[in-house]
Amino acid sequence: MTSNSNSCDIFCRVVDNFGDIGVCWRLARQLASEHGLSVRLVVDDLLSFGKIAPAVDPDTPVQTVDGVTIAHWLESIDLDQSACLVIEAFACELPESYLQRMVATRNPPVWINLEYLSAEPWVAEHHLLPSPHPTLPLCKWFFFPGFTSDTGGLIRERGVETSWSLALAQPSGPASVFVFCYPGAPLDSLLDAIEVRGEPTTITIPGHEPADKPKHWRGPQAESASKAAPVLEFRSTDFVAQPLFDDMLRRHAVLFVRGEDSFVRAQWAAKPFVWQIYPQPGDAHRIKLDAFLDLYCRGLDAAAAEAMREMWRAWNEADDPAMPGAWDNFMAHLPALQAHAVRWAERLAQMPDLASNLLSFYKKNAKI
Repeated sequence: MTSNSNSCDIFCRVVDNFGDIGVCWRLARQLASEHGLSVRLVVDDLLSFGKIAPAVDPDTPVQTVDGVTIAHWLESIDLDQSACLVIEAFACELPESYLQRMVATRNPPVWINLEYLSAEPWVAEHHLLPSPHPTLPLCKWFFFPGFTSDTGGLIRERGVETSWSLALAQPSGPASVFVFCYPGAPLDSLLDAIEVRGEPTTITIPGHEPADKPKHWRGPQAESASKAAPVLEFRSTDFVAQPLFDDMLRRHAVLFVRGEDSFVRAQWAAKPFVWQIYPQPGDAHRIKLDAFLDLYCRGLDAAAAEAMREMWRAWNEADDPAMPGAWDNFMAHLPALQAHAVRWAERLAQMPDLASNLLSFYKKNAKI
């Protein structure tokens, strides 16, 4: 059995809400549209997928959207053949039947385990390490996205850079804050802090569960609502297609993001942002959070860097009494944080993007 040398299969299990499928969908579209690959995305949760890709029909097991073939990953799945480039996203484990397809090909595919994004120093040491299968004549390669030239880079489609000049422009009217968070985020504390600061602020909250919280919020504004105009204005929006999501980020002055996909998109939006990292056992996520801050804050004024660290620490606590002071300090340094966000995005854009790095590695290792 042979495979089309231009073919790529990406396997994804939706574990972390929308982060896993968000990353895989962006990568699949870019490999297809910019690099001309025949891409098949095999995913287990079409319902969640459809929230960020409205054209996806959750009841159709095989369909084509934006030039990508989408296959529903069911227990009984038995794909007709393997691709030449196989990407196993986030150690999701390939079906046994697919592994046998890989073995049966005349030239075994290049098999990539696409890992989670991290700024931890050990990532560069493990990037591109081989992992031979214990029983089959196959080898899997660890591929780590990252923020430095000795890692796999970040997803960056063509045209991302066009928004950076706009990012430096000061938004007119009320301050605008975008809040995409997990249910456990200290949203009430943040709303109190914003209201106490007294600046008219528009807050956009996508999705459904966190968006319900402002309905039950009772901060200082509630006591004086009859005496003064409201300081906070809430806007709720459903999930949208990824290009519209990116545009939404660019239209706000401050971004609160979560997980991996929106974390990267906030950086390409070149706006001051606060990241809510997905909690891990033993507080392992805090090491990952601090590693990114250490890297991101290089070249940032010491006072602005401390304001950013303080705000991130407060946002990643269930209920942090330091939130009011952290928000005040963060906003006081907003101009410096905005200028730094643009410099950071410009530096990242000087490196090859994730899709290009993946294809470069594939071409060096493929036996075509």
